[in-house]
Order: sequence, then structure tokens, then C-alpha cells
Amino acid sequence: MTKELDGLTAAEIVARSFPDGIVEVLASSIVIRTDLLAEVARYLHDTPGLSFNYLEGIASVDYIDYFEVVYNLVSLEENHSMVIKVQAYGREKPEVPSVVSIWKTADFQEREEYDLMGIVFTGHPNLKRIMLWEGFPGHPLRKDFLEFDHRNIAPAGD
Repeated sequence: MTKELDGLTAAEIVARSFPDGIVEVLASSIVIRTDLLAEVARYLHDTPGLSFNYLEGIASVDYIDYFEVVYNLVSLEENHSMVIKVQAYGREKPEVPSVVSIWKTADFQEREEYDLMGIVFTGHPNLKRIMLWEGFPGHPLRKDFLEFDHRNIAPAGD
């Protein structure tokens, strides 16, 4: 069974190299500064003894005032896991750095979050819709999606 690192342990690990990088410590996760995501992710991936070499999943939450992106990390070598989060502000173009260069599994997961939530992953090599067609109005998992006029959202040719 994989040992889950609690928020305090995760904070201690990240603070070793990024003392200003932690925004909040929660019971089972940490929130890190969005602008440091790529550097923290690289550190967690590459550091011996940590070796978070597997990105199990990316999810996001719409809190209206901001979006939170959640990363579930696993070290297959060390048999431990941790959860890190970042926050993206702004409803027009919330941005978070891409981690595709660190974990290839982020490719489709970031595209899914972009497609359904509208979060832009800067530096992603192919950020385009993965489930809905280009031109689909809005992002259906956002809390404000119901404000759209849904009568004419069929793809061209239908």
C-alpha cells in the first residue's frame, strides 16, 4: 500500500528548496504558488528519495473566485504519494504552467481541464479541446456555464 504524505510532511519537503513556495498547508495536501509549479514539480520528480515519477491525475475545482488545480503524485520507487494544488485567478483566462515536460501523462489531463474548465496550461505543446469540438461555446464544468444559451451548440455539419 502506498503511504500518503500528509500536508505537513509535504510542506516540509517542498520548503527545503522553496521556502516561499507554499501558500497554504492543509490536512492532506499543500497549495503552492502557481508561478513555482513547474519548478516544484521538477524538484519532486527529480530529487532522490522523493522520486514522484508518476502523475496519477489532475483535477480542478471552480470556486467562482478562483480555480484550483489538484495534482495527485505517486513515487513508484519510494512507495509514497502526495497531493499538491495551485490556484488560478480570473474567469477570462485562468493560467497554470504546464507540467507535460515533467510527466507525459499530463498531456491529455491538461487538455481535459482546458476543454471542460477553460484553464490554460501555459507551455503545453498541443493545448486544444480533447472531448468537445473546436468552437464549442464555453466550458461545461464551470459553475457559470448555465448562463450560456445552449440552443445552438451543435457542431458544424449537424
